[in-house]
Amino acid sequence: MSSLKTPPAADAADTRSPIRWVSSLYFVQGMQFFVVMLIAGLMFKNMGVANDQIARWTGLLGLAWAFKPLWSPFLELARSKKLIVVAGQYTGAVGLGLMVVALQLPMWFAASIAVLFLLAYASATHDIACDGLYMASLDDKQQAAYAGWQGAFFNASKFLTLGGLLVLAGHLERGIGVMNAWSVIFAMLAVLLFVLASYNAYALPGALNTDHADLTVEGVWQTLREVIADFLRKPGIWLMILFIVMFRFAEGQVQTIGPLFLIEPREKGGLGLTTEQVGGIYGTVGTAAFLVGSIVGGYFTSWLSLRRAMPFLIVAMVVPNATFYYLAVTMPADLWHVGVAVAVEMLGYGFGFVGMILFIMQVVAPGKYQTAHYALGSGVMQLGFILSKTISGDIQISMGYEQFFLWTIGCGVPALVLLLFVRMPGKADKPVQAVPAPVESAT
Repeated sequence: MSSLKTPPAADAADTRSPIRWVSSLYFVQGMQFFVVMLIAGLMFKNMGVANDQIARWTGLLGLAWAFKPLWSPFLELARSKKLIVVAGQYTGAVGLGLMVVALQLPMWFAASIAVLFLLAYASATHDIACDGLYMASLDDKQQAAYAGWQGAFFNASKFLTLGGLLVLAGHLERGIGVMNAWSVIFAMLAVLLFVLASYNAYALPGALNTDHADLTVEGVWQTLREVIADFLRKPGIWLMILFIVMFRFAEGQVQTIGPLFLIEPREKGGLGLTTEQVGGIYGTVGTAAFLVGSIVGGYFTSWLSLRRAMPFLIVAMVVPNATFYYLAVTMPADLWHVGVAVAVEMLGYGFGFVGMILFIMQVVAPGKYQTAHYALGSGVMQLGFILSKTISGDIQISMGYEQFFLWTIGCGVPALVLLLFVRMPGKADKPVQAVPAPVESAT
């Protein structure tokens, strides 16, 4: 919720082409998100941290994105959105540099978690101002025109972090050790983010210092309370919230434990892949399959309508669970075999995840405060993911990998049952429009 109302377009005098800054802005947004929510867990796994600790702490880090709608209105009090964006990026660069130091300390795990909390909340706050700047600087036609670029560069950062840096980390681990390898990776990321922040300080539209908007803390607080109260007064809202949480209940567990299973040594029940192999698979075919699944899922739902498509979308969310159960049972040693399985997993994930995005857009958000309620619904969605992510490690350790993935298949059933009771768009509703690939898969 970058603001309660969409701000007007920026001064037309700024004639710089939006592609000059949309690309770098959303590349940075994705890079910071994926470092905290993807790379950190895989790094800790290679450092010998247990699955329950990885799941618990990385889950808590994700709360930053779940709760960001609660402080986003207060950012309107700042002098400019550009100032918040640039400050957030420099803060992220400092945080990445601190990770280099943290990994060399005796209490490296505690120090790393503390730094990652700084990165998470700086990144979440940056996201709010980032989206607000995008909306304030472009008119409706431009926003639609550059939405594809927005998603493309956000996901391009996933190719860098998973397909590039994770592969490099695996190569360095063999030569200089795990701790030193990851210190090098974070040093590279810190330099890259500093350079991009410096470029954005020049390229982003608007000034670093502008007049305050005609807002007060008291006025923003009163509006926020009204937005939340109106959200909670929606008919059937608690059933909607439960549906959102259960939709993501299995997903959060599988997306957390699945990559750890791939790295786990075979004598401990995993597939024993190297960091390079996992990075290569997820950073290439995995990301590509997710984008394809998301695009196809959007057009499928547009063609069929959300009400009729939702059962198929929920079933698609079970595909990753079934895929990992298959891998845990068969334990293939062929990398191509694993790569095809991961592609199927991410294809199903991307296809099904569209259902939750559209459910929040079409069912939860409509009303007086549509933009703000969409942000609150997205926060609930992220909270559901974090809830399941946080407990996934304990469940996996108690069950073992094979039974754990079987359990997650069963975790998809409650969402199908709730679909019989939750309010959905009716037959008379217009078909939903196809949506671009989600720019933030909370993996």
